[in-house]
Amino acid sequence: MAEEPKETRKTQETDANSPEGGFGGRGTTDFTVGNIPRHLVFFSIPMLLGNLLQSMYNVVNGIWVGRFLGPDALGAVSVAFPIVFALISLIMGITMATTVLVSQFYGARRTDMVRKTINNSLLILIGTGLVISVSGVFLAHPLLRLIDTPAELMADATGYLQVFLGGMVFMFGYNVFGAILRGLGDSRTPLLFLVWGTAINAVLDPLFIFGLGPIPRMGVRGAALAAVLAQAISTYLAVRYLQRLKHVVHLNFKELAFDWNLTKLTVKIGLPAGIQQIAVSLGGLVVMSIINGFGAIVAAGYGAAIRIDSFAFMPAMSIGLSVSALVGQNLGAGKEARVREVVFWSLVIGCGVSLLLSVLIYLLPHVLLAIFTNDPDLIKVGSGYLRIAAFSYVPFAVMFALSGVMRGAGDTMPVMLISLATLWVVRIPTAEFLSRLPAFGVTGVWIAIAASPTLGSLLTWGYYATGRWKRMVAARRGMRGGTGAAPGPAPDAATVAGTAGDSDLAR
Repeated sequence: MAEEPKETRKTQETDANSPEGGFGGRGTTDFTVGNIPRHLVFFSIPMLLGNLLQSMYNVVNGIWVGRFLGPDALGAVSVAFPIVFALISLIMGITMATTVLVSQFYGARRTDMVRKTINNSLLILIGTGLVISVSGVFLAHPLLRLIDTPAELMADATGYLQVFLGGMVFMFGYNVFGAILRGLGDSRTPLLFLVWGTAINAVLDPLFIFGLGPIPRMGVRGAALAAVLAQAISTYLAVRYLQRLKHVVHLNFKELAFDWNLTKLTVKIGLPAGIQQIAVSLGGLVVMSIINGFGAIVAAGYGAAIRIDSFAFMPAMSIGLSVSALVGQNLGAGKEARVREVVFWSLVIGCGVSLLLSVLIYLLPHVLLAIFTNDPDLIKVGSGYLRIAAFSYVPFAVMFALSGVMRGAGDTMPVMLISLATLWVVRIPTAEFLSRLPAFGVTGVWIAIAASPTLGSLLTWGYYATGRWKRMVAARRGMRGGTGAAPGPAPDAATVAGTAGDSDLAR
């Protein structure tokens, strides 16, 4: 495989990461040069830590509401969750598209398009956030009635949702700033914003829920208000950070301008990802309804087991997200040889870590489940699930890595279709069928859950092998509407020679 001269590579790395700013500015990373395994590991670690931090905080937040406010309060928050998740899915889709486009144009050295993408994404997300914030206050009650919220939960659920939706603009703002920085190769700064936001939320939660001194007791509304204020402070910190840096994304609100062509491209990339998240969530509810049919003990044992499941996925998920940024920059730069290296190393690292976790979970499920429960019946159910689910972690790692390649290219529709197929065509019907057979029972559901990612990984690999995703790269296809073509620098020799030739994230 051809390699760039050491002097050139060293100069490019120095320029890209120099304290004075270089091409991107302080904190950015040029993934088009340098050691790929190192890039993957060091870029994914902050995202892994962020996922772990968020997961642990969600557990603690659930304890505050469930243990101290009671089951009705927890029920009110749970009832509002599908509406909140649908909006978060919209954010995830648009921010993912922002990361992809920023990384591609950054790799192509198109600072004009990097800035246009950033400004346009800010307008889209902040504008959408404002609309939701204003309308959400009035639509919260009708939306909850639409999903048949029980009367005894309606007051708390409405108050929680009104406050949460009222502050949605801050959640949109915080997430778009994180997406921008990740597209430029900076995953550490978004983690710092998340740490600050989580710490502030953790302090404000008990104050607003229970009240203290002049602060009145607000119950579930206080939990929502704490989250909104934490997001607002994180957004403010992100704005100040980008305004103070001499950076390719130095923020100047006077430069904000709407670009219709970029908006269409952002929606084209981001909408399938958002739909995928919502479909996966609904599919998870269907699978859960099948499991609920086996009684409370089975449902509770499964609930404890999927907490371990979610932690087992996190390394491979973080690697997959890293792949999108690395692939985006290198495709923008026309360096397809490095894209193949990214794929190789992401599979080696992701599958290696997942294999170790699979062995650990298969051998010691009862030890891990004892963290969450000491009930022997629940541990027995959870252990049965985990010993089967452990076989799915490596296929999931393959799906995450290859789906990251397609997302980095901006080709998100096949990822969505494969995810929907493995969930709604394979997992759910198989779970329903096997669970009705006396020889399988609930074990049939566990088998269906573990089998679907194996098919998904094969389908994802098949589409990756076609190479059709390479045609979707915006930075090399150019943008219409006055922005000009953006072919990027000439590809390296290895690329010229080689050119002659997700996954369902929730259980």
